[in-house]
Amino acid sequence: MTLENIKGLGPKNLQLINKLGIYTIDDLINFYPFRYDVIERSNVDELNDGDKIIIDGIIESVPSIFYFGKRRDKMSFKLNTGENIFRVDIYNRGFLKSKLKIGTNITVIGKIDKKHNLIIVSDISFGAILKTKIEPVYHTTYGIGITTIKKYINSIIDKYHTKSLLPDYLIDKYKLMDKDEAIKIVHNPTKLNELNKALNRLRYEELFLFMCKMNYLKNNIQYKEGLKRVVDKSKVYELINSLEFKLTDDQLKAVEDIYNDLTLPYRMNRLLQGDVGSGKTIVSFISLYINYLGGYQGALMAPTEVLAIQHYNNIKKLFKDYNINIELLIGKTTKREKNRIYKELEEGNVDIIIGTHALFTDEVNYKNLGLVITDEQHRFGVNQRANLKNKGITPDVLYMSATPIPRTYALTLYGDMEISNIKTLPNGKKDIITTIKSEKDIKDVLTSMYNELKEGHQVYVIAPLVEESDKVDFNNVYELEEKMNKAFGKLYNIGVLHGKMKSDEKDEIMTKFQNNEIQILISTTVVEVGVDVKNATMIVIFDAYMFGLSSLHQLRGRVGRNDLQSYCILISNHETERLNILTKTNDGFKISEEDFKLRGSGDLFGVKQSGDMVFNIADLKRDYNLLLKAKEDSIEFLSSSKVNDNLELIDTIKKSFALD
Repeated sequence: MTLENIKGLGPKNLQLINKLGIYTIDDLINFYPFRYDVIERSNVDELNDGDKIIIDGIIESVPSIFYFGKRRDKMSFKLNTGENIFRVDIYNRGFLKSKLKIGTNITVIGKIDKKHNLIIVSDISFGAILKTKIEPVYHTTYGIGITTIKKYINSIIDKYHTKSLLPDYLIDKYKLMDKDEAIKIVHNPTKLNELNKALNRLRYEELFLFMCKMNYLKNNIQYKEGLKRVVDKSKVYELINSLEFKLTDDQLKAVEDIYNDLTLPYRMNRLLQGDVGSGKTIVSFISLYINYLGGYQGALMAPTEVLAIQHYNNIKKLFKDYNINIELLIGKTTKREKNRIYKELEEGNVDIIIGTHALFTDEVNYKNLGLVITDEQHRFGVNQRANLKNKGITPDVLYMSATPIPRTYALTLYGDMEISNIKTLPNGKKDIITTIKSEKDIKDVLTSMYNELKEGHQVYVIAPLVEESDKVDFNNVYELEEKMNKAFGKLYNIGVLHGKMKSDEKDEIMTKFQNNEIQILISTTVVEVGVDVKNATMIVIFDAYMFGLSSLHQLRGRVGRNDLQSYCILISNHETERLNILTKTNDGFKISEEDFKLRGSGDLFGVKQSGDMVFNIADLKRDYNLLLKAKEDSIEFLSSSKVNDNLELIDTIKKSFALD
């Protein structure tokens, strides 16, 4: 069965649920509520406008129906509760009219509007007295609501069967309920104790499978024979000592970690975790040099073409006096150039290749690839790993992450990797001065921008949305473009950048900003990736309360990439207490701790851990104790003979990572 077979799900709504990440029946069934509204019976006098209510009453008037749009209606009638007579409005339930006769006892669930003596009803119950109502709340997108999503789920839930991947002995050990039953309860809960049991069962399975993958991968990589390199360490330090700047102690420690990994006969799988501007890139270049000295080719994969070009230019400059052949391979590389690079790579004439995902397409063949370095936003995933494995290549892998996470969580979540941290910033870096302004202070903000611009500096302006929505009142890119043109259009060049633009358009705008042909860049969060514009000294973030602290810290890191004083202005009329954390520290590790406390895992990690970091129902902060239990159980399971009784689970794990 496919989504197209669901009754009432037409092409328009299919596109809308695709926006929510729902492409298959499995996706729909596993599209769990992100919270539940629990509505208890309460005294009307104790409620405020907009509060949820459960109340009994007798119908006092014949329901009237008003029709609007396609298959949409509003039904209204009077309800006598004994103490009050309310008008009841309920939408798209006109088919209930024949049951709603004068004198009928019903229970209604909805929101109260005391001023108008109105109850806007979400559900009606006939018969048994309802004491508590549990309403699932799903994420939605503009054009499709919770009711419609629930309708699609409920139309297939009784026909749906999913196989549990949990070993039977763990189901018995924890007395877990049947998985199909748990799924039904999670979508249609009636009792809180049953809901909690169902949630616990699904969360545990998800976390157990995740920890099995982490521990299996760690064991698989840790003890697999790696490439053998003999590298003269003195040559590495000759390069380090020739740099125009001095490496920090943390950078030197990271280089030592990587040198040891690359010269040991085991495969490296290391995470290089460092704050914005901490100098991870130079460590990655030194790692490529160690690999080169060991006689192997190296590849650095960037998430965008602009960033790949930046890395290419920087590494070419670093090794200009060395006999190292470095090439750039991106989507816009000409066909003729691509064919030349493919040939040179296969013959072993290219020592270091910089690029995007184009580095691992079917056309690319390496003679002796020894090291792959990749940004966390573009993790070296299943497809690339499988592609190389099919070509008989098993390189060492180094991931770079600019989103530090708390150590306690890192040790669990990145269980498949060794970790190197860079905490100290390079000498000469100044802390970015961060302030919070409200919308009414916009003149002060424009004055601050002008002060930087007249010094010849550049400014980022961040909007949360690309286009205006009927449902929200946030600043969007085009609205801000209009405002900035009024203020600065006659004096400075203004550019716009957002994710809906074509790749070529984005690269052109970003290149112009890098070359100072654009002085004010209005953008969504697509600038979060580490493009280096040293002349940019101010970033202004509108509707800052919409972002997590870690995301704001990443955005702030677009400036301060020089020895000039830089500034970040957060514009927000809400949640200024939370945002104050950013005005007090520039330490990404501290900020990530606070973000984790406030938001849970959410956007903090922002990446699928080993291809499987996004959870359907578990939350890493809320369920951390359950995660630890799952970790312990997974280690015990993988080291026991019970593995042989659960080959389907092991097969699932292997497929996740393209492992033997």
